[in-house]
Amino acid sequence: MDFYRGIGMFIIYIAHVPWNWWTLWIPARFGFSDATEIFVFCSGMASALAFGKVFETHGWGIGAARIVHRMWQVYWAHIGQFFVIAVSLVALHESGFLETCCGLTEDYVGSLNLWHLFDNSKVTLPGLFSLTWVPNYFDILPMYIVILGLIPVIMFIASYSVPATFAFSIGLWLMANLGFLSLPAEPWSDRPWFFNPFAWQLVFFTGFAFMRGWLPAPPVNRTLVTLAIVILLVTLPFAYFRIHLNVQWADDIRNSIEPFWRKTEFGLFRYIHFLALAYLAWLAAGENGRRLYGHGRKWGTFVRVVQKVGQQSLAVFMASLVIAQAAGILRDMVWGRGEWVPQILSNVLGFAALIAVAYTVSWFKSQPWRKPPAKLHKPEGPDKAAPENREPAKEPSRRQAETV
Repeated sequence: MDFYRGIGMFIIYIAHVPWNWWTLWIPARFGFSDATEIFVFCSGMASALAFGKVFETHGWGIGAARIVHRMWQVYWAHIGQFFVIAVSLVALHESGFLETCCGLTEDYVGSLNLWHLFDNSKVTLPGLFSLTWVPNYFDILPMYIVILGLIPVIMFIASYSVPATFAFSIGLWLMANLGFLSLPAEPWSDRPWFFNPFAWQLVFFTGFAFMRGWLPAPPVNRTLVTLAIVILLVTLPFAYFRIHLNVQWADDIRNSIEPFWRKTEFGLFRYIHFLALAYLAWLAAGENGRRLYGHGRKWGTFVRVVQKVGQQSLAVFMASLVIAQAAGILRDMVWGRGEWVPQILSNVLGFAALIAVAYTVSWFKSQPWRKPPAKLHKPEGPDKAAPENREPAKEPSRRQAETV
């Protein structure tokens, strides 16, 4: 789970770097589902592990309180991230620094539709804090907040009937796809949230259900493998732009089935495509990820690094949006966006920054200041008994051994 969630973080970063031709090669170009499904599905799995036990051991009330606490954390993370990016971009634009130093005239603020924050702040600020103004670049965390809020509902229903939770989740998804459930994205138009949380909860709670044991692991057999491969191959002509933009019949079919692959309502074909891809990825990794190991030191190091990024996915995701904008602007300032080397550097150095964020956050979460300080000097004096007078050393416990 952590490995694929880490892969998803790198893909999301690529997708958010402005004018990045690496986006031509991310999974979204070859199928209906993309890294967003990976992120949401794995978040559902992680939430089942992190919060499911709380409901079991402390009851529904404490479990719901734990969810509210997490929603509060994610909400302020969203608000803080928004202001960091928005104010930084506007400051660069208003100062004229980019045009003076580098001749850049691109409207980076307009590309994210952020001028409303300053042109109509009496509307946008209340909208920002009430989540009724959600610019597209900042729409994943609000979706995640709403889905988190559905966990207590799901757990309450599951306490009476697990099949009823599936009916509830599928019912929300159907209502969202039929246009009965959506949230407003801005006060001055009827545009809804780009990610409808009532639709996207389906993939979240699919991962949640697997980790809770409500859904069994799928069987490993040739029929399912073949079916999954066929789904991916059949989808390709209608997802890959170099095919459907040049083959009329493929483009016609793509347009006719748009409601089934639309991202906002998490169309049915996106779900089917993701399940096929996830099944093959699960087989490739093996049970508990056993196939990811034992292929040499370099590969093992790569796996551990990606897993670390996946383990700190919220912090990495937040940082990736900031770093992606900074990397794109720095690339344009120094080299321009047309050359290969600057594009490669803006992506590779961005990956390095995300890895640094993951390890830094992990270090802080370990709370090293709570650990006893290492002894700097060996004891001296009468306590330093001769070896023959010492008591036999006890074998360290497993926890002590790991600490050492």
